[in-house]
Amino acid sequence: MLIAQLSDLHIIPPGTRAYGVVETNPMVERAFQTVAGMDPAPDAVILSGDLTDGGSDGEYDILVDMIRRHLRMPVYVIPGNHDRREGMKARLGHLPGVTRDPKFVHYVVEDLPVRLVMLDSIVPMQGYGELCATRLAFLDQALAAAPAKAALVVLHHPPILTGITHMDEVTLRSAAEMEAVIRRHPQVERVLCGHVHRPIIARFGGSLVQTAPSVVHQVSLDLRPDGPATFNMEPPAFLLHRWSSEGRLVSHQAYVGDYAGPYPFEMASE
Repeated sequence: MLIAQLSDLHIIPPGTRAYGVVETNPMVERAFQTVAGMDPAPDAVILSGDLTDGGSDGEYDILVDMIRRHLRMPVYVIPGNHDRREGMKARLGHLPGVTRDPKFVHYVVEDLPVRLVMLDSIVPMQGYGELCATRLAFLDQALAAAPAKAALVVLHHPPILTGITHMDEVTLRSAAEMEAVIRRHPQVERVLCGHVHRPIIARFGGSLVQTAPSVVHQVSLDLRPDGPATFNMEPPAFLLHRWSSEGRLVSHQAYVGDYAGPYPFEMASE
């Protein structure tokens, strides 16, 4: 089974640019086209937050149209700090799980070879994330319900410090509490996140945290303690997770766009 994880789409109103620079909408469209053209095709797509830049109904409508035109497989979404729960429920309510809870956008996907526990980590009007007591209980109960089946936990804000100072200031503030829950459930194969616009991996609660790059702009890799908050136009990319029949998750980074090749490894004969 293949799961494509795309993150931090930052859909914007037509005719505008994110931060005055990035034309995100055509970049998202190219990313969806890349996923749609893969062979073998992914069995599911995860959009791990910051679906829109401003959380407007119009932005969600643009995303709905792109999904309708390009993605034939099930699409599972969670909110990021740029999103609004109300807008997601109103405009994306036809997608699996979005309206299952009356307040949060969190739910469990049971009908795949690996379970997906989709978490809502946002704090309205804030850049940082948090799992309150209610959401921590939801996570604990969801994992306790099927201890023998491997699970992927998905949330926008990574529960780790990355070394990129300005992103660490807006990370998940309930990381210790979440780690205690994850440690109680060894079937958690991976904790998948977005938010930092970079591919990062770290140990966490006896499992692994893995963050996805963005399909639009990337956060600059600046590990200086006083490094400024900047982004760059490194190639857009996403993660492709392969769940094997042996029960192993192998993750690849896939790039959006057309590149030279492929070329055979055999030497050309003279």
